[in-house]
Amino acid sequence: MLDQTALPRLRTVSVTTVDQLVDAIRRLVVRGAPALGVAGALGVALAARTLDGDALVEAAAHIGAARPTAVNLAVGVRRALAVADRGPDAVLAEALAVRDEDIASCHAIGDRGATLLRELCGTEPLRLHTHCNAGALACVEWGTALGVVRSLHADGRVAHVVADETRPLLQGARITAVELSAIGVPHRIVVDGAGPSIIARGLVDAVVVGADRIAANGDVANKIGTYPLALAAARAGIPFVVAAPETTVDTATPDGDAIEIEERDPAEVLGTGTVLKSTQAWNPAFDVTPHDLVTAVVTERRTWRPGT
Repeated sequence: MLDQTALPRLRTVSVTTVDQLVDAIRRLVVRGAPALGVAGALGVALAARTLDGDALVEAAAHIGAARPTAVNLAVGVRRALAVADRGPDAVLAEALAVRDEDIASCHAIGDRGATLLRELCGTEPLRLHTHCNAGALACVEWGTALGVVRSLHADGRVAHVVADETRPLLQGARITAVELSAIGVPHRIVVDGAGPSIIARGLVDAVVVGADRIAANGDVANKIGTYPLALAAARAGIPFVVAAPETTVDTATPDGDAIEIEERDPAEVLGTGTVLKSTQAWNPAFDVTPHDLVTAVVTERRTWRPGT
């Protein structure tokens, strides 16, 4: 896997055991809901080479619990485990099917989202705002929110993209900026706290983000800092669009209150030598945007307007 903690430096990590995969998921070597789904399925395929029965079920559960908020991880694990009685080759084939479906769904999401934004904002080149990273590296090769950007860019319809740094681990600055540079999209990085102000100043036409879990009522869990952008977009009267595969819509989760929010190590926030040793921190990895602030959820199958 490409080690996303090292970007913009390129470094790969080889995973040969379930424990190594779980560690890589927890350390964000691999991250992004769709990518986690693929990694989870491949992890079960890896385990199936040496384990079966209860041991394989236990290994799969270990992988699926590595990060609790992103529903795609559990979905990928369940799909691969469901065919375990047919042998390890069948498990691998199912994991690769998860991968291939992700590629196809992201292309469809990109095209559907681009069509929607042209309808909502007009055909002039658009000024877009995004948060965290929902691009090729959060998926397999295309992306969800950045898949929409890529589809618009291919049609010459992107003026520029504003990307939040995404504290504390800087996925926007380290990853999204790398992807936008690679495909030639003009962009600027802003600190997270500047995002709502940029929107309020009329410098953005629409906000496009990904999602880690979407509740049955349309509440959206995404990287911490998403909710303020939704509030700002609502106040400014611009679209707030969520781009995610259908597998991210969790009908078993009724609303945002039922979504478990991952709490990460406070050391990610406190850093080294920048605050008093006695200072403590909260480090929630995600926040929940209520469905009434969501203009539309775009999946590979549909455009859903939960706020109407």
